[in-house]
Amino acid sequence: MTATELGQALRRWRDRVTPDSAGLPSGGHRRAAGLRREELALLAGISVDYVTRLEQGRASNPSGQIVEALARALRLSADERAHLFRLADLVPPGPDTVPAYITPSVQRLLDRLNGTPVGVYDAAWTLLMANPHYAALMGDPSGRRGFERNGVWRAFLGPAGRVRQSPQERRAFQAAIVADLRATASRYPADPQLKLLITELRTHSPRFAALWETGTVGRHETGRKVIEHPQAGPLTLDCDVLAVAGSDLRLMVYTAAPGTEDAERLALVAVLGTQSLV
Repeated sequence: MTATELGQALRRWRDRVTPDSAGLPSGGHRRAAGLRREELALLAGISVDYVTRLEQGRASNPSGQIVEALARALRLSADERAHLFRLADLVPPGPDTVPAYITPSVQRLLDRLNGTPVGVYDAAWTLLMANPHYAALMGDPSGRRGFERNGVWRAFLGPAGRVRQSPQERRAFQAAIVADLRATASRYPADPQLKLLITELRTHSPRFAALWETGTVGRHETGRKVIEHPQAGPLTLDCDVLAVAGSDLRLMVYTAAPGTEDAERLALVAVLGTQSLV
């Protein structure tokens, strides 16, 4: 496949995705109904210049991570996603790879939950997509790259986030998420990116290495969390992890009981997040 064919396919797919369907505002003068390059870049988490060079056939073949991000942003079907990988001279991910494909049905579910903070993770706890409310609550993840998007890496090697935990709660959380990652590793033993993640964590985090050596296998299930929001203040929220059968995706959903102070603050977070994007 040539770079020209890749660019032509990206332009065709970009033209058919409306801003509304991608969760973006559609106001202002538009020459076409589809996404602008700037909007595709925003959704995929890459630069506008790189999108331009890809569409014009002037860029080297993108990595698998970028292809996956473009496929999600363009809402490609499974067949179209596989075709995009081949256009980039890459082998489409097989059954031995941790699934990162967000199916149309999951995408429709996310659209329906637009007023609720939702993050979509793969089975290795890499954040694939976050809706605007999730980004407003937990911090904008669009600038994160590589392992920075992985929840396990951030739990052991990353900067402190907005979740407030006691030392006991943090230890329990770390043990649970390592046991969950080991279960994922047993299902996808040949995944090269997963192997790199585990090696990185074992090399640089003695705490992770010790937990990994226990051999414990389990599933991470969350309950209530306290989120320290810089403007809205502390929020105590229910955090549910919903498993998507057949795709091995996890939807992390934050909610508050109606009529509570936490619900009011969660609504305020959405407004604050919207204002910060203007």
